[in-house]
Amino acid sequence: MSSPTTTASFPIEPLSTQPPTVKNLATPDTTLSTKAQLPKKSWTIEDSEKLYRIQGWGEPYFSINAAGHITVSPKGDRGGSLDLCELVESLKQRNLALPLLIRFSDILEDRIDRLNSCFARAIARYNYKNVYRGVFPVKCNQHRQLVQDLVRFGQPHHFGLEAGSKPELMIALATLKTPGALLICNGYKDRQYIETAILAQRLGQTSVIVLEQIEEVELAIAASKELGIKPILGVRAKLSTTGVGRWGGSTGDRAKFGLTIPEIVRAVEELKKAGMLDCLQLLHFHIGSQISSISVIKDAIREASHIYVELAKLGANMNYLDVGGGLGVDYDGSKTNFHASKNYNMQNYANDVVAGVKDACDERKVAVPIIISESGRAIASHQSVLIFDVLGTSEVLREVPEPVDENAHQIPRNLYEIYQSITPENYQEVYHDAIQFKEEAISLFNLGYLGIAERAKTEQLYWACCEKIQAIAREKEYVSDDLEDLEKVMASIYYINLSVFQSVPDSWAIDQLFPIMPINRLDEEPTQRGTLADLTCDSDGKIDQFIDLRDVKSVLELHTLKPGEPYYLALFLGGAYQEIMGNLHNLFGNANTVHIQLTPSGYHIEHVVKGDTMKEVLSYVQYDAESLIESIRRQTEEALQQNKITLSESQLLLQNYERSLTQYTYLQS
Repeated sequence: MSSPTTTASFPIEPLSTQPPTVKNLATPDTTLSTKAQLPKKSWTIEDSEKLYRIQGWGEPYFSINAAGHITVSPKGDRGGSLDLCELVESLKQRNLALPLLIRFSDILEDRIDRLNSCFARAIARYNYKNVYRGVFPVKCNQHRQLVQDLVRFGQPHHFGLEAGSKPELMIALATLKTPGALLICNGYKDRQYIETAILAQRLGQTSVIVLEQIEEVELAIAASKELGIKPILGVRAKLSTTGVGRWGGSTGDRAKFGLTIPEIVRAVEELKKAGMLDCLQLLHFHIGSQISSISVIKDAIREASHIYVELAKLGANMNYLDVGGGLGVDYDGSKTNFHASKNYNMQNYANDVVAGVKDACDERKVAVPIIISESGRAIASHQSVLIFDVLGTSEVLREVPEPVDENAHQIPRNLYEIYQSITPENYQEVYHDAIQFKEEAISLFNLGYLGIAERAKTEQLYWACCEKIQAIAREKEYVSDDLEDLEKVMASIYYINLSVFQSVPDSWAIDQLFPIMPINRLDEEPTQRGTLADLTCDSDGKIDQFIDLRDVKSVLELHTLKPGEPYYLALFLGGAYQEIMGNLHNLFGNANTVHIQLTPSGYHIEHVVKGDTMKEVLSYVQYDAESLIESIRRQTEEALQQNKITLSESQLLLQNYERSLTQYTYLQS
């Protein structure tokens, strides 16, 4: 990896304005209804806002300006914005090729501030007699610059870190230096993990060892006695409350982590026997990531709060209640309990957590605990934007068919008659007729009764019929189920300079939805419908599910490519998990990454982290670049000796080979 670099600040350049360009979805036909023939109004940025739902998922950070470009307001509603398209062009001039991951440090700071402000308001509202201390789960995004920023921005709030493994514990110990911040130690633990966490107290860390397996109780007791240091211990409870969505299985008796109620009681007895019951100070639970329904959160808080109270009654020195993660992100902007959304906001979440804990404690006259949450997705998702360009398209043939000769085969003649007869009244019926004739043509071709030219004419007419039917269907408020797939059938394929497996692994692995849209030309109507195909030689290297108000749509509205002009798309809300979970399918490596911070005069580039070169990704799979070069050199020498290659050709081959090894793994314009 290249070392991060820092450059000077750059002013925001004035935005250019362009008149909107009007595009029509289909050429009006004399057979269409009067409604279909009415001229369409000029496309506006308000139309794009509604289409891509940017106000639902993007506020307060992302919007569209008068030039039809995406703007980024890294400080939210506190002011200051950047034109994302202009920023990308500026970064390209600094030899930062796409795909490009842009992290906005100010958004990260704003998310931390908002979460803490919400809990502060809830604590004041309910007269809660304790405080909130958030921690960031390092597993969401372990990149050094981001974790360092989190610690820096979290200092005013005593914001801490959560480690779920030994490597993450190493990161947290070396990075977290905030007095009073918590270091929550989760995950599977061996003796060395526990000893390290206990010894961290000597460095001033408030490290809490959360016991997640019953075997860890004995390890903690033994390590404490040997070191002569009393640890701060917690237990993770397996709640009976059922989660929702993809991670709903994180709860219940068969959950991967945590102790059942009998195991918690046993842990209390073992600690009491060892004279260490006063070390038990925390209760932790986790009901899954991306909780879409606030009712599930409320039920879990109610159950966990009663467990907390019972532990206090058993004599444990209870002081902390860790409500885990689960605070959702509204990926589709619908504000519903759909798995890609949530039916509550951050303030609702904080209010219900604080009120639920207070009610349970007040009822049993137990002092309320310090509340901890491990909100990773809600903090890190918004801060990064992945920019990638479109390399080309593959489209369905869209030509107005010429009349069919009367001596032609019956099938193309029939299809041409269907094409001429399509109206808003019969379009659904003739759609099935067109499908039937196409299938008959394929059968006749396979039997040798239809020539290739006739089959080509048949398919051309079939697609012309589909395009005409599609234009009518788009004018309808409702279409029948049998026509719902027509948009997907007619969709273009947009080939993108990206690896889905490297940069958006959850899209491939678990069908996670992310907002994707163009970053410019948003004052033009997107007349195309498309799916996205990446650079990998894998049929799964695609994105064909997109956010929509009504569930999920299979195509994305896009613009027709203009010769010689780049077309940029952006994926938003991918700052949690995606950057660390990617794989090297086809050896496409990490993307170029920049950290941007807003300044009064424009923006400042804090860090540049260069993406992987071919030499670097080859080393990950144990190839030595010099050995590869030497192998090619020997082959060229042998070819020279056998007069299979000229000297100039051999030198060009070697130069290209060596130069390629030092370059970005993605395509460059």
